[in-house]
Amino acid sequence: MSITVYSARRILTMNPGRPSVSHVAVRDGRILGAGTLEELRGWGKVELDERFADKVILPGFVEGHSHAYEGGVWKFPYVGYFDRVSPDGSRSKGLKSIDEVVAALSVVEKGLPKGAPLLAWGFDPIYFGGRRMNLADTDRISTERPVVIVHSNFHVANANTPVLAKAGITRSTNVHGIVKDERGEPTGELQEMTAKYMAYRAAGVELAAVLSDEQAVWRFARVAQLAGVTTATDLHNELPDSTVEGYLKASASVDFPLRLLPAFAAASVPPDQGIPRLQSLMKRNNEKLRFQLVKIVTDGSIQGLSARMRWPGYYDGTPNGVWNIGPDDIDRLLLAWHRAGFQVHIHTNGDEASEVAIEAVERALATAPRWDHRHTLQHAQMADAGQFRRMKALGMCANLFANHLFYWGDIHHARTLGPERAERMDACGTALATGVPFAIHCDAPVTPIGPLFTAWCAVNRLTASGRTLGEAEKISVAEALRAITLGAAYTLKLDEELGSIDVGKRADFAILDDDPLAVAPAALKDVGVWGTMLGGRIFEARKT
Repeated sequence: MSITVYSARRILTMNPGRPSVSHVAVRDGRILGAGTLEELRGWGKVELDERFADKVILPGFVEGHSHAYEGGVWKFPYVGYFDRVSPDGSRSKGLKSIDEVVAALSVVEKGLPKGAPLLAWGFDPIYFGGRRMNLADTDRISTERPVVIVHSNFHVANANTPVLAKAGITRSTNVHGIVKDERGEPTGELQEMTAKYMAYRAAGVELAAVLSDEQAVWRFARVAQLAGVTTATDLHNELPDSTVEGYLKASASVDFPLRLLPAFAAASVPPDQGIPRLQSLMKRNNEKLRFQLVKIVTDGSIQGLSARMRWPGYYDGTPNGVWNIGPDDIDRLLLAWHRAGFQVHIHTNGDEASEVAIEAVERALATAPRWDHRHTLQHAQMADAGQFRRMKALGMCANLFANHLFYWGDIHHARTLGPERAERMDACGTALATGVPFAIHCDAPVTPIGPLFTAWCAVNRLTASGRTLGEAEKISVAEALRAITLGAAYTLKLDEELGSIDVGKRADFAILDDDPLAVAPAALKDVGVWGTMLGGRIFEARKT
């Protein structure tokens, strides 16, 4: 049992007893100790490895809300507003109008086989001056083949006339989420799960198949590893057999550079089927794959105009959003999974959705008291101080979508939320002040994986235009680093294994080119990632 001691310019441990050390000892893929070289020699004969002598080591970053689709959606054209880098390093230029999106997809359409559907992703019409895409736009791409364009938030899609016709969507179709114009005719915009999946089925699009390709899981892992991530979630998946087998095969490889935690989609089957399904999957866990999480999706997306808002609603008068799992159903689902002992992660964007989720947790605990459940609100973008106090009292956690501030902060300030409420978005400062355990996240592929960028967003709270949005909600660099390491591990109930450089924990490290506590807060996002260590195995980013 050999012992390797790694030296570094600085090692930030997230251990308050020893926040910064110079050396860390690793044996059998676990941390034997962290301190001085002299102290670590007390364990016996050691091999000193100085390859990181000019680097800075942190606990491996934990991405507590991402989706493995990040590795699969790149087989389809990207039509987002912001430039985006794909897993192979190529850059897709952002498209700045609906006409640009239509023109780009018209070119793609001409190269597809006859009858094949056209699926695109990343579309963000909220930037285009208020006009939404409609059938006149999608039909310009094709009136022959099915066309489905998924929005950047993945809660909304646009389809063309052939899709609506095959799905049987007409003015008389009474499904919440089918957007209609002033004449009562469908516009082709479909909000949230029920309406979207009508279009997917009609178009012959099977998103679950994206992850049955083992290479998609590998691409996701590599993108995460390049950003210093050693543990990531796939935080909503129906877990069909094909996807599970892909996960198992990839994670069994010694070269797979990531610990992966899928979350079972609670609404995909009734609890009496889902609970034994997840329990059986847990028996197949390995060191790099952990089935244990459950996800409930309540409302939609603020920028997708499908989030559920409390009074007074949207700043610009947009009608309130769409429930996926609303007040009538959440108690049944949550209580069943809660009784079975699972930790439930609950998607909430609007403050009405957060209220419904908090009340459901309160009722579940009254019915079935349980210690240390750590049910977690995911996003909780509009949660206010009172809601955070209730979360604290109920033993809940929050995982806040800090990237939202940069990508959509300007739009929310001007249109959806208004200046006052926009300043409290993704309220890390309030979470800290109220004592709610919290993490911050990217929600990839909604925004790119990059925990240092996410930390930069929480620290600086700058929008894309350079506006500071919510000075009082800023947190320090040290607090943000904790949120992407030990804080995120806590929200996944993995803090006894991961998240800090402590004796007995897994030797999972992010290895950086510079010290994030020494650079200016504005430069935090620019700190380079040399690579990672996972269970004692080194993965150099530049050679991946």
